[in-house]
Amino acid sequence: MNKIAERLYNGIVKENPTFVLTLGMCPTLAVTTSAKNGLGMGLTTMVVLALSNAFISLLRKVIPDKVRIPAFIVIIASFVTVMELLLEGFLPSLYDALGIYIPLIVVNCIILGRAEAYASKNPVLPSLFDGIGMGLGFTIALTMIGAVREILGAGQIFGVTVMPSGYVPVSIFIMAPGAFFVLAMLTAIQNQVKINGEKKGKDMSKVGSGCGHDCASCAESCKEPAFYDTKAVEKEEKTND
Repeated sequence: MNKIAERLYNGIVKENPTFVLTLGMCPTLAVTTSAKNGLGMGLTTMVVLALSNAFISLLRKVIPDKVRIPAFIVIIASFVTVMELLLEGFLPSLYDALGIYIPLIVVNCIILGRAEAYASKNPVLPSLFDGIGMGLGFTIALTMIGAVREILGAGQIFGVTVMPSGYVPVSIFIMAPGAFFVLAMLTAIQNQVKINGEKKGKDMSKVGSGCGHDCASCAESCKEPAFYDTKAVEKEEKTND
């Protein structure tokens, strides 16, 4: 139970894909014109992330090391296709709003990164909840950005008017530049929280910086070298010998 809670906390707070690791910026900036779109993209990505993590973990001892990346992509693409068909059949309005960004989930670095860094090295249950945690963190971030943009840019949230009748929407917030403004604003708030905590003597080293190392090297600890730096791995092994 502690392991599951740690995986959820890691994805939502400690290594939030958007606010901490700044991964998946393409859908983050493109689809968050409203809270509904952000929530839809986040949940879709979470389902793909959780299922692909679990499936890759299940097959981690079967998939040959030399073809693991193509194998991971095939697994991820399969789940993305299933989700795309489900959205098209049952939520056509959301499907139309998200558009090309649904199939682009296949190449989302969050999903492939967690598959390589965690799911391929750990049992099924922790890998499943690692995917759920990272997906929830991504969903929360996208929904927050979409909500702020929708309120400021349209005076609504989830299609419900929340601003006074005399409010004049700032339309730039539902345009492309608005995504950068809102993301910068929310990141600045996070940094201010970190600064205030440090002034009070609190350990804020984990806020806004993940584990402080390259996320690709983070499985259960920071001891493993980055998966793509094979020469560094071989050099370290020879040194240890």
